[in-house]
Amino acid sequence: MSGSQDRTASGGEEPLGAVSCVAAYATPRLRILQKRSDFVAANSGLRVARGGVVLLVRPNADAGMRFGITVTKRIGNAVVRNRMKRRLRALVREILPVHGLAGHDHVLIGRESGVERDFATMRDELLTALERARAGKGDPPRKPRSGPRSGQKPKR
Repeated sequence: MSGSQDRTASGGEEPLGAVSCVAAYATPRLRILQKRSDFVAANSGLRVARGGVVLLVRPNADAGMRFGITVTKRIGNAVVRNRMKRRLRALVREILPVHGLAGHDHVLIGRESGVERDFATMRDELLTALERARAGKGDPPRKPRSGPRSGQKPKR
């Protein structure tokens, strides 16, 4: 095909004014949590822990479906943490528009075992966590921490 010939939808590019098939079946737009206060608020919601990921779900005030991802330094160095975040973002893009809870904030916390976990297994775990969250079946609350956190000096 020479450069002077017009390309059609079957040839690679769509002609101007054409509507993409993807746009015709658009899924709800996911918004990203960016403020620390949103992450802290989500922590007071429903918590569902699975092998590779912890899901926090909390209703929001008509802000639509939002998500946030966090991976702590305990997981590994920056390369490992970024890989984990990429995997979680891929799961979110695939699963949340269809199976997410409308009108809720979703926070995914990467766990250390999720770094090397099979992607299909992580997908199944996230689907199970969303089903449990939809049914209101969260895990019991965690016990409060006792003593100083790592990296902090003890109070005097």
